[in-house]
Amino acid sequence: MMEIIEVPVVIVGAGPAGIATAGCLNKLNIPNIVLERDDCNASFYRKRTHDNLKLHLDKKFCSLPHYPIPPSFPNFLTRVQFLRYIESYVAYFNVSIKYNRAVDSAVVLERSNKWRVVAKDTSSGTYETYVSDFLVVATGENSEGFIPEIEGLEKYDGVYMHSSKYLNGRETYGKNVLVVGSGNSGMDIANDLTNCGAYTSIVVRSPVHFFSKEMMFAGMSMLKHFEVKTVDKFMVAMSKMFYGNMSKFGLIRPKEGPFAMKMKNGTTPIIDMGCVKKIKNRQVKVFPAILSIEEAKTVQFTNGQRAQFDMIIFATGYRTNVLSWLEDYEILFNEDGMPKPSYPNHWGGEQGIYCAGFSRLGLEGIPYDAKNIANHIQYTINLRESFNH
Repeated sequence: MMEIIEVPVVIVGAGPAGIATAGCLNKLNIPNIVLERDDCNASFYRKRTHDNLKLHLDKKFCSLPHYPIPPSFPNFLTRVQFLRYIESYVAYFNVSIKYNRAVDSAVVLERSNKWRVVAKDTSSGTYETYVSDFLVVATGENSEGFIPEIEGLEKYDGVYMHSSKYLNGRETYGKNVLVVGSGNSGMDIANDLTNCGAYTSIVVRSPVHFFSKEMMFAGMSMLKHFEVKTVDKFMVAMSKMFYGNMSKFGLIRPKEGPFAMKMKNGTTPIIDMGCVKKIKNRQVKVFPAILSIEEAKTVQFTNGQRAQFDMIIFATGYRTNVLSWLEDYEILFNEDGMPKPSYPNHWGGEQGIYCAGFSRLGLEGIPYDAKNIANHIQYTINLRESFNH
């Protein structure tokens, strides 16, 4: 017989967003349990980022709620330092996590309006049923690595992988490597590959904003005091002064400002950790979009150029896995597995379902989600109790 566990709040996902929400709930003494499909917390940072990763934002924008990153840590944390902070957060708030729990389904029970969550314990093969008043979806935007369809990819003779599989460039010395995707992950990996001795190229399909981490810190701090339009003008002027005209190297700036773009569609500007300088020094070559992959290891680009590569790394983003297990997803999510309401009202609350870590703001947006969700759950519990008296 399947075990039934009743708990006020079930949180799916033990990444920073799920852990932060559990921490806020524990601070309010609201019992909850976190279900995590992997065998560890923050698995994205433990298993799907490269060894030399550094957080792009100053630590004050990466802290989880009610527990700031310690002053003894540097302003820009390494991957390992951030994981140590996560472990400390879990211990401080006594976050209860059940590992190796792959959620199979989640549905609203018609009679009680409670949530029924069925999870498989992948270590034993048994199933568990959780019944809760509230469900928090914290699986995030980065659940499943996405590789686009490219003509001829199936006959490519080299090695190709998603960026989530890239750990380091030790085996790439002297090899020709193409990174597809010019977001922060792609730029970071291209930088790391070049440092490891690879002959690196990167595909940049669209205009991009690029700033140093110090510029980004200044801009984000200014947003508290000035309008987005004003800050954007300042940021673009700073970037042009520092980097100059990069169009001849293949980097074209968008017409719209960086923070306006981020708020509009979640497009994050490049926070340069060394790759833009390498592009300027022609250590990293920029190509436009891929048209097709031809015989052996030849890649053809949309500008007619051809080049051979031993390896292709796709830093082409992620998709959510929400629709694969959340049967009643349409209460809060759209067909792409993202919240229907836009920021700042994206975190939900209707019919007891919430989402954390879907703001398109990365770590910076998590405290807002976690605090709002915990406070709304407390408000709802208090309201129900007042009706029952």
